[in-house]
Amino acid sequence: MWERTLQDLIRGLRANKADESKFIAKAIEEIRQEIKSDDMVLKSGAVLKLTYLDMMGYDMSWASFHVVEVMSSPKLHLKSVGYLGAIQSFDQDTDVLMLTTNLLKKDLTSSPADIALTLNGISHILTPDLARDLSPELIKMLTHSRPAIRKRAVLALYKLVKRYPEVSTQVVSRLKDKLEDPDAGVIAATVNVLCELTLHNPKDYLALAPPLFHLMTTSSNNWMLIKIIKLFGTLSPYEPRLVKKLQPPITELISTTPAISLLYECVHTCIIGGMLEGSSGDALARTCVSKLAAFIQDSDQNLKYIALLAMVKIVPTHPHLVAQYQDTILASVNDQDISIRMRALDLISAMVDETNLQNIVQQVLSHLVTDTSSSNVPSAAESLAQHTIPPIVKPSLPSPSASPAYRFTLSQRILQMCSQNTYENVTNFEWYLSVLVDLAHVANVDVGVQIRDQMVDVVGRVKLARRYAVKLMFALLSDDAMLRNAQDEGSCSEVLWAAAFICGEYCSELTDPQKLLPLILQPGISNLSPDIIAVYIQAATKIFGFYAAEVAQRWIDDDLHEVKAVVQMVIERVGPFVSSSHIEVQERAANTLQLFNFILADLNSYRPRSTGNPFDESSSSYANSDVISEPRFPKSLFIIQPLFSSYELNPVAQHAQESVPIPEGLDLDAWIVPPPADPLSLSEPGEKKARKKIKREKGKDGVSGSGNKGKKKQREENGKEHGYNGNGLVTLIPLESETETEEQRTERERRRAERLERQRDDPYYIMDKKPSKTVSPPHDVDLDSIPVVKLEGMPAFLGPVDSRLPSLRSTPFQYSPEPFYIDRVGEMPTGAAALTNSSPSSHHSTPTPGSRPGSIISRTASPAPVRLSSGLTASISSFPQYEVADEDGQPATPTPEPVKVQSKKKKAPGTVTGKKKRPKAVAAS
Repeated sequence: MWERTLQDLIRGLRANKADESKFIAKAIEEIRQEIKSDDMVLKSGAVLKLTYLDMMGYDMSWASFHVVEVMSSPKLHLKSVGYLGAIQSFDQDTDVLMLTTNLLKKDLTSSPADIALTLNGISHILTPDLARDLSPELIKMLTHSRPAIRKRAVLALYKLVKRYPEVSTQVVSRLKDKLEDPDAGVIAATVNVLCELTLHNPKDYLALAPPLFHLMTTSSNNWMLIKIIKLFGTLSPYEPRLVKKLQPPITELISTTPAISLLYECVHTCIIGGMLEGSSGDALARTCVSKLAAFIQDSDQNLKYIALLAMVKIVPTHPHLVAQYQDTILASVNDQDISIRMRALDLISAMVDETNLQNIVQQVLSHLVTDTSSSNVPSAAESLAQHTIPPIVKPSLPSPSASPAYRFTLSQRILQMCSQNTYENVTNFEWYLSVLVDLAHVANVDVGVQIRDQMVDVVGRVKLARRYAVKLMFALLSDDAMLRNAQDEGSCSEVLWAAAFICGEYCSELTDPQKLLPLILQPGISNLSPDIIAVYIQAATKIFGFYAAEVAQRWIDDDLHEVKAVVQMVIERVGPFVSSSHIEVQERAANTLQLFNFILADLNSYRPRSTGNPFDESSSSYANSDVISEPRFPKSLFIIQPLFSSYELNPVAQHAQESVPIPEGLDLDAWIVPPPADPLSLSEPGEKKARKKIKREKGKDGVSGSGNKGKKKQREENGKEHGYNGNGLVTLIPLESETETEEQRTERERRRAERLERQRDDPYYIMDKKPSKTVSPPHDVDLDSIPVVKLEGMPAFLGPVDSRLPSLRSTPFQYSPEPFYIDRVGEMPTGAAALTNSSPSSHHSTPTPGSRPGSIISRTASPAPVRLSSGLTASISSFPQYEVADEDGQPATPTPEPVKVQSKKKKAPGTVTGKKKRPKAVAAS
């Protein structure tokens, strides 16, 4: 019989490309016959061919026993085929490995060639059980006379410790001896094994630091030095004394070695090993940064990448050193290699602080600006050369900033750098607002939502930036290009949401707020998304409310036509949105339309007064007056403004909701509206007996078969007593309740409990979960005892007008010469200071005098006085002012609390008036 060799199998595969599977199936069938042969040469040839097919993806696990047979061959060339097949096909679940224990032990005591072959195979097929059984033999091989065997044994120890960790204590002492082996190959193999083992448990190998340090200072092998430096980088965090010991030799290596790989490894070890910390590490840090800066300027892209990666780790400890190479780093942002660009962005984001934020942001923002220069227009010399010399077309690489993904990353990095730690590095918020507007114009990617959120957040937190923000948003609303391109991808039209909201909320910062109404309600806003249109409509209502209140303040009869024109314009432009398919737009438009129709009707019915005083006050006093005084201006002009300006819109602290204290006497588990009572539990005993009696008599009437006609009259007479009329219909007659005895009530409750228990176990009966205790219904509330409270700051429409009302417009707000103040913490509810101080989840700084608890004041002593959007200085807040101690420890003079209106008629003790309301922060409308 002629057998195929491995060479014949390979030739056949190449010759049968069209029908390869059929050829391989035939070859495997031949191998199955050959591998069962007693001839070891033929069997080893079959294993060799199977090993080749296994590399092509065909399974050979069915021949694992035959592989072990070939491994046991006394001939080295056949044994090597068996070990090759085992390395290729055996895994941790191969069942025949348990048969190889004695075979491996025998081979480890054979000739050096067999030992070398066995050590190579053991490092691949070792299992936990084999590692336990073979550990004495493998450790013994470390003392073999031949260096090649010792080196292979050291390498096999790594797999031994990994599969059988209990042997690590014995291995450490043996590896320490191998670090002093006379053969350099054994030492290199030992260092390689230690470099891998220390990654899993560094503390077990700290005892090897002295011989490793000796090798680092005496060896000239760069590859072994790289491994030793890596080892020390892993061990240094667990042994602080190593840092001082390693600084001088590593500094010398960095300064003298010409090997780039060794230089980078030294720098990396200094970073991760903590060698740059403290005063002693400043000089080393300066050396490392200078070497890394040279890497960034190198033409090798790999050196640029690893240098940027290493500098990111140096920035947290030595930002001033990295900042010296800011221009070099920023030049890498426009590199053609995307990986280098991303690492440069990481480094720039890490090195940002208050001093360099504006410079870095402007340079990063410049990469987003499209080059609009007329570079396609040739000069005179170039034009002449084009006609005389044929032009040579040079392939131009696309600009890195042309990639949408990269532009999106750049935009997000700008937003992250400026907003990190609640705008910690921003010192000029007017500059930052202009950056956000510029970013919305040049980004050309979908970052509009993030820009919108930051605009609203900055304006809400920084009061001194609101006037500039309103002017900036006014210009943004006037931009026709932004409105035209709102439907385009990457147009960032969401910033118009923020512009409308800011202009509506803080329109008091403008001199002529009514000029915003034609912009906000222009016909082109129909191209915007529905959520932006809804905010536009709401902003128009706020702006008109403030404008109308201002007109009423300085009312003259000539203003009537102007106000009517504004109201009619709002009605005409809001009207089409009432039929919008978006429910939010439809609801806001309908509410606005009805409100302005009411105002228009009031304006049409208004008749000018002759008195010169805007408030026609009666001669009697305010408290005792029964005469209704009418204001000189239309009353509807004040209907909108108090809805939006009664409270200031402040940022809310992160833990405000969970810090709201539960008012005394409030039971959160009690029912606000008691559930309906169980009808079975409320039925009267007399009613049950009456039902049983009626059913019993009905049964008697149904059973009697004779004499029905003679007893018809008697049934009718008796039926009247039970509610039956002459037509056979039932008339319900109320029954007198009978007194239930204690025994009857106990028996009734027992039967009810039994019935409920049966129903609970019945899978086909659905039970309602009733409350465990019955809550008595609330008592009737005495409506006459509720006082009529006059809200301060609201002008009276139907009652007498008090001339002492505060004016709607205070003196113009003067900017504080101090830097910007940002409210980083937000507003907390009343009584939450003690809760947040005791809560482990809250992290608030100690309050400074003049600030609220939990607020962080970075660049100013105290916030500006609270100023409402209508221009009024707030005198009444929804939360009482906090008392802050002075420097001498005495409480500062608190702001006077609001006047509390109390009921004249006291309620009876225990009267339930409903659920108390929690104080809550004012949310954005």
